[in-house]
Amino acid sequence: MGPFGLTSQIRRAAVSIPANIAEGKGRGSYAEVARFARIALGSAYELDTLLEIAAELDFPGSPQIPDVRQRLTSLVRQLSTFIQSRCA
Repeated sequence: MGPFGLTSQIRRAAVSIPANIAEGKGRGSYAEVARFARIALGSAYELDTLLEIAAELDFPGSPQIPDVRQRLTSLVRQLSTFIQSRCA
């Protein structure tokens, strides 16, 4: 495990994104879907920050971090667009 449990924090944030999307979908209403999508978006931003810290600390697997962060940026855009379409 890395300093300060960073590896477990990264895993928790990564798992939280799809888990919140699924929970919102299971709630049934557009308002709940959007609410849980916002929570997922917060987890995505948290994950991005944790990955930035991991890269700065030269964690094992650091060479893959830029690719993961690029994919995460795409996911953030998709979630943001989804949220805006549900709240408009």
